Amino acid sequence: MRFTFNTRFTALCLWMGIIFLLSHQTGQDSSETSGIILELLKFFGIGPGSSVQGALSYLIRKAGHFSEYLILAVLFLRYRKHQGSSGKSVFYALLFVFLYASSDEFHQSYIPGRGPAFSDVLIDTAGGLTGVMLYEWKQRVMERKISLDCRK
Repeated sequence: MRFTFNTRFTALCLWMGIIFLLSHQTGQDSSETSGIILELLKFFGIGPGSSVQGALSYLIRKAGHFSEYLILAVLFLRYRKHQGSSGKSVFYALLFVFLYASSDEFHQSYIPGRGPAFSDVLIDTAGGLTGVMLYEWKQRVMERKISLDCRK
């Protein structure tokens, strides 16, 4: 049995680890992580007393969920396509994202100051779906470009 280094698989696993580590932060640590963005908001005049800051803070945190899983779906598809797997790769990518998001929320139920939220699983899965759509769109554009280049 020969081991080959697969950078796509490694990138996928590293990203899963990053998601795990971010989820493993306590509620207070997680709030401090997004504090950098909130400090930037203060710079633009949206301070702690602002009614907008609470809504923006919520949107920033949910955008984090969305983008984490968008990237996860793209990394999963890149790995699957490199392996020569196609056909049901889109389905498997969405299933993978949904299951990983579900396990992530379950994991958060054991972290002080955190808790599971099915709405986060839905946001994560929507991010994954967007990642799949962007990846497939890019693939079609590249295929079209290659076919046009071959005609020349």
